[in-house]
Amino acid sequence: MEFLIDRASDVPIRRQVRGTIEYAIACGELPVGAALPSVRELADRLGVAPMTISQAYADLKRDGLVEGRTGSGTYVADCAQAQVAQRSDADLLHREIDRLIDHAQARGIRLRDVSAMVNARLAYRAAVGRQASVFMAGLFAEATRSYARAIAEQLGTGATVQPVTLEALNTDEAMRAQVGAADLVVTFSTLRPALAAILPNTRVIAIRFIPSEATRMELAAVDPLARVGVVSKFSDFLAVMRSGVQRFAAHVSDLKVLSETDADLAAALTDRDVIVFSTGADAVLRHAPAGTRAIEYRHIPDPGDVDRVIRPLVRDVLAGEQDNERDGADAPAAGKDAS
Repeated sequence: MEFLIDRASDVPIRRQVRGTIEYAIACGELPVGAALPSVRELADRLGVAPMTISQAYADLKRDGLVEGRTGSGTYVADCAQAQVAQRSDADLLHREIDRLIDHAQARGIRLRDVSAMVNARLAYRAAVGRQASVFMAGLFAEATRSYARAIAEQLGTGATVQPVTLEALNTDEAMRAQVGAADLVVTFSTLRPALAAILPNTRVIAIRFIPSEATRMELAAVDPLARVGVVSKFSDFLAVMRSGVQRFAAHVSDLKVLSETDADLAAALTDRDVIVFSTGADAVLRHAPAGTRAIEYRHIPDPGDVDRVIRPLVRDVLAGEQDNERDGADAPAAGKDAS
């Protein structure tokens, strides 16, 4: 194999040599039993001090990647990396790693930072074990991030929960592929048909969303004599908003319910003391007179549904993963009888 070092790099040469050999083992270029150049030979070839090569070899021996044979030299050991390299799907894994590197570099992330992120993630996964991959899909980025955070906090370490918008799924092929590979996608009942069509091979479930505590408290504090305007971005959400406002601000009698698309929206809001607007409809506030109180009708995932619906599915995903691992361990080796 070819040994190359970059003298302009801030990565120490000793680590470059070690990394080059480790990569060659992991990708199968140096199979089990392959001989490495002698310390003197490789030092001469690279134009570095023999001590540098000797230290790199010592690092590799310490980690079980190579072994020394008295009077013979240094050889690739029968290590996990070399065994993985012999798998038929090893090339696929290498391509996925390359895509991760390309993805990071396209976003201006340095390779050493990618390595640090991967190592940190490996350490985290080793500590918490396998996690189910869950995406929370919504319409508005900031709100969807808050929904994902709430679900993640309630589920704990059993799952990673990431936000994604419907727009991103429709326009970003890479994001669509990433979400399509998830164990579970959570969304609103109104969005589920669209998401199921975009992600036909992914489990998409709908849960209920309820007004947040902050929204409930603000509605409860509205002056009984206030004239309230309720504005939704989507007309099919008007009934839900009306019901919620009437429930949490039952003491208010002057209620005007409007859609963001109503032609007379601006005129209808001129006499309102309070405007309750749905998430994503904040543009309607430009029609409000100065001093008008604004309340965003903000939702949170129903904690009951997170426990009753999402948590059992996450548990099933993790249980299935463990069953697969056991099946793999119990399966007979290729070419051998199960007996």
